[in-house]
Amino acid sequence: MRTNDLGAGRVIAARTLLDWLLLKHPHTPRTRAKQWILAGRVSVNGLVVRKPQQRLADPGETLRLGDRRAATLECGRGWVIHPRLTLLHLDPSLAVVNKGPGLISVPAPGCSISALSILGDFLAGKLTARERGPAGRSLPPAYRKLTPLPVHRLDQYTSGVFCMATNPVARACLIEQLKAHTMKREYVAFVEGRPSASKGVWRHWLELSDDELRQRIVSGEQTPGGRSKAQEAITHYEVLAEYPLAGGKGTVAKLRLRLETGRKHQIRVQAAHAGLPLLGDRAYHPAHRNASGSGPLIPFPRQALHAEFLSLEHPDRPGKQIVWHAELPADLRQLEADLRSLSR
Repeated sequence: MRTNDLGAGRVIAARTLLDWLLLKHPHTPRTRAKQWILAGRVSVNGLVVRKPQQRLADPGETLRLGDRRAATLECGRGWVIHPRLTLLHLDPSLAVVNKGPGLISVPAPGCSISALSILGDFLAGKLTARERGPAGRSLPPAYRKLTPLPVHRLDQYTSGVFCMATNPVARACLIEQLKAHTMKREYVAFVEGRPSASKGVWRHWLELSDDELRQRIVSGEQTPGGRSKAQEAITHYEVLAEYPLAGGKGTVAKLRLRLETGRKHQIRVQAAHAGLPLLGDRAYHPAHRNASGSGPLIPFPRQALHAEFLSLEHPDRPGKQIVWHAELPADLRQLEADLRSLSR
């Protein structure tokens, strides 16, 4: 190995910057340490070095891991930046939002406005928070160089909390958490029917239609070989409440659902397959798919599904799990109040 003469007869073996950083932070995963370097958080002798494989002699105390480029924005209970989008958290690596029903998460053909584009306009200074007081302050200039990047998404008519990255390194880290199933997502749903058990797990293989607009469940025996497009979907459910309707018309159950995997329409198609279609689900509820049927038990203008909790490890804070919560929106609170009234 090459050596560097540091004077006074002291000869120290050269190592890569990444190696020196790992020696100083031995409990940090190698991938995370590399991300710190690429993000410009590591300096030697006061100079930022962005090359993980750059070789140098022992930097000693001159090797520093700096703070994030800007502090976390204080959002309080949320900055309402659009009638259907509230900003819950913002820093140079991560944005967390609470999305209202009817708004798409990321741009799509034929839809010019999305949660991603709204946040981008807010960061660019084209929008201001709609409320006065602390949440009505203009965005500090330090945040205006940030660009929101997609990580995951909610269906257009599903409400609730989800995250976006604000730099490419953080995006890679968050996507890796999705793949490793360490990003936790919990939903609340109102379904038609009564589950056979108070809690359980749904495990299925899902296959997208050719136009990628709908999922269908295929048997496990079909998945090898020719069924390579099928993906396993795992959802944990728990009954929170049951609302038997007067006159024996049926039951609506309120469920908490925790995703172990995150497939398109996963909760909606699995719930329908279990005989518990979501109220208002135009794609998977059989009463909406069959025009000659008796109609849904309770009319509702969208799928009654809300992303209530999001938990993840912050890209800049290894080992620190952070949880965000989005309370039920007004339409689902009214639905539950109506169900209580109807079940008396």
